[in-house]
Parts: sequence; C-alpha cells; structure tokens
Amino acid sequence: MPHDPSPEQPGASLSLIADARTAIQERMAHVDIDAMQLVLLLYRVSNAIVYDIESTVHRPAGWSWSAFRLCFTLWVDGPLELRAAASRTGMSKPAVTSLANTLQKQGSLTRSDLAGDARGRVLELTDAGRERLEEVFRAHNRREVRWVDQLSDAERAGGMAFLRRLVEIGRQDWVAHR
Repeated sequence: MPHDPSPEQPGASLSLIADARTAIQERMAHVDIDAMQLVLLLYRVSNAIVYDIESTVHRPAGWSWSAFRLCFTLWVDGPLELRAAASRTGMSKPAVTSLANTLQKQGSLTRSDLAGDARGRVLELTDAGRERLEEVFRAHNRREVRWVDQLSDAERAGGMAFLRRLVEIGRQDWVAHR
C-alpha cells in the first residue's frame, strides 16, 4: 500500500524528515544524516514561510512573491539595470524581464533604455509602485512578526547568527552561484 503523507497536515515537514532519516539509515551507508536533516528542514521551513506570506499578503495584493522581491529590491536600491536586478533578486534575467512586463502594465515600474547599451534596460519603481510596495511591505512585515514572535531573544539571536554563518559559507568558491 502506498504511503500517504498528507502534506497539508501540520507537521508534515517534520514527518518527512523523520521518514527520510529512517529510510536513509535502512538503505544507505556513509551518509551524513544530520546534514541532510538540517538542509531539508531549512528548505521546508523556508518554503512554508514563503507560501504563507505569499498566500496571505502578496496574492491578495495582486502580486507574487517574485514580484514583491523585485519591487522591494528596486525600493531598496533605486533604479537598476535589468541584469543587476536579476542578480540582486536571485532570479534569472528572463524571469525579471517577464515580471517587469507585468509590473509595468500594472503601473508599478518603468523601463528605460540604458545609455550606451542598445539592449540594456533600467528598471525603476513609479511613485504608485513605491506607495504600493510600502503598503504591501507593512502587511508582509506583520506576517514576519507572527512567525518570529514566539521565539525568545536568545533564539532570535542564535538563529540570526546561524543563518549569517550559512551566508558566509555560501560565498565560498566551491558553492555554485546564479
């Protein structure tokens, strides 16, 4: 009989990780199970947070998580060349181009030619896009607060230190980058 994990149920991520640990211990030798659990848990928690914020904040506002990321990046950095926007958001250039088309139609950003580069484009938030970003970000941040409010100050500090350390590791030469 096939296993029915029911991913919609609370704890499904932890259940998968426990099941993966058992399966690996039974079927494979010389595997670092703790590393697998840590990376899988990070991935699952990140996805849960993104899904929650996207479905409760961004979709009701008419945006996707990616559209929010692009607008937020432009809000933080100011106008950016398309390639730089792709790099800063962690998205591909075609994905940013597609989002820019949609966001331009919605009146949230403008695209202009890059001086000296016939194919280059500069993306910039419009005033309406800036206002909308700030409104959506307030709701986004309220949801972030709900995610971390139950953590103690020590847990928050430890979590931040841990994640910053992973960012440092991610900058090493052996890590593949977009």
